Amino acid sequence: MMRGLRSIFQALWVFFMFIGCTVVFYYGILWVSEEYKNYHRYDEPKGRAVKVHHQQMDEDSLHSWERLRIFLNHGE
Repeated sequence: MMRGLRSIFQALWVFFMFIGCTVVFYYGILWVSEEYKNYHRYDEPKGRAVKVHHQQMDEDSLHSWERLRIFLNHGE
């Protein structure tokens, strides 16, 4: 009898701990999502920003497959 109650108590303890951790994780994800919702990644930079990469390409000198290869390699 006592062993049965102890196992029921342990099962309930694990269940409530799981529910509690799930709720904490859920609200943590909501908090992080709210923090980054108003983050504007594509705004113009402020201050003395400098363009890092600039590559001039003539349309006649590169074929479309070469341009595709450069695009896939650089991810631009």
